[in-house]
Amino acid sequence: MRQNIRKHIVLVSLSLFSLAGCQKEKVPEAFFPRSAHEAYAHSLEQAKLHLTALGAEWITAGQSSLENAVDITLPFQESFYWDARKAEASGYRFFVKRGVRVEVEISIQAKDSLLLFADLFRERGDSLIQRIHVATADEKHRLEFEPRRDAYYALRLQPELLRGGKFSLLVREVPSIGFPVEGKNSRSIASFFGDPRDGGTRDHHGVDIFAPRHTSVLAPSNASVTRVGEGDIGGKYVWLYDSRRSMYLYFAHLETREVETGDRVRAGQVIGTVGNSGNARTTAPHLHFGIYRNGPIDPFFFIAETDTIPEKIRGDELFLGRMAQINKITIARNSPSKASVYTDTLEVNSRLKVKGLTGKKVRVELPDGSSAYIPGEGIDMVN
Repeated sequence: MRQNIRKHIVLVSLSLFSLAGCQKEKVPEAFFPRSAHEAYAHSLEQAKLHLTALGAEWITAGQSSLENAVDITLPFQESFYWDARKAEASGYRFFVKRGVRVEVEISIQAKDSLLLFADLFRERGDSLIQRIHVATADEKHRLEFEPRRDAYYALRLQPELLRGGKFSLLVREVPSIGFPVEGKNSRSIASFFGDPRDGGTRDHHGVDIFAPRHTSVLAPSNASVTRVGEGDIGGKYVWLYDSRRSMYLYFAHLETREVETGDRVRAGQVIGTVGNSGNARTTAPHLHFGIYRNGPIDPFFFIAETDTIPEKIRGDELFLGRMAQINKITIARNSPSKASVYTDTLEVNSRLKVKGLTGKKVRVELPDGSSAYIPGEGIDMVN
């Protein structure tokens, strides 16, 4: 009897082995995260933590911070607080012109070390907005990017679970390349991109920067010299190619040229001097500067100086993370910008938690969990 049972077990085992061999192995699809934030979210799912209340709250907070991002104008600075007992995230939305470089810096004042995820998304579409991930902050919590097109961008900041504290954010924009005429700035530009030429038969494909004859013309970025020549319209000219940005730089009406085709130049290197050669012989000396990337593009925002100093934070950081009391009827708005929208009216003696400080405004947490900005003079600290 035992021998027959053993034979039956062997036959069943062989049958199962044979059946398994005929089936294709099911291998889980490989996961390739596009960011550290996505990798962390995936790790929560792998550990089944996304099924817990706090894990689900963390995922929802990240999504909500983008969908309800605060509209800001640059430069922008905010000090803010995250409660370690909650799953929190912050989102900021701003418009950027092609040609500038946006710099983001985040400082951490938390007691314990933590993972901080800072990701930038470009918005696309009108009615149904899509967000394309374009950059992630480095280990020093810094992020830089140069947009290839005018667009709205959304910045998401979020700490790992069970971590919080005080933080500060600085977002500003600077020209992505240097100014091409030594000692001058955008106030020396007297003719702009798109201005009519030849009685309106053509458009101006650059900017004209006026300066005394023989003023040094500088390479705005590291580049290679692709052409040096002379023509009836541009007079003495130099073409550079900036491989990092995939664009050509054109310098015309030069008095002298200090480089040759094939040279490599560094940002700030003299490549020629200001003149009025070519069809500018009847005008005052100036540099015609153009940028080409699949056709001419406006060079103004690539070189024009910007306001890099945000409004000073007036509030006391001791308020951060604490309860405050409204001392007069106060209008709450959805952002600190001038284009903000009314969200609520706060009654005297209302108590709200202070979440952030920016300029003269205070970001508070409303009873429904959402955030709003109010004037800083409208609150008193609760002891």
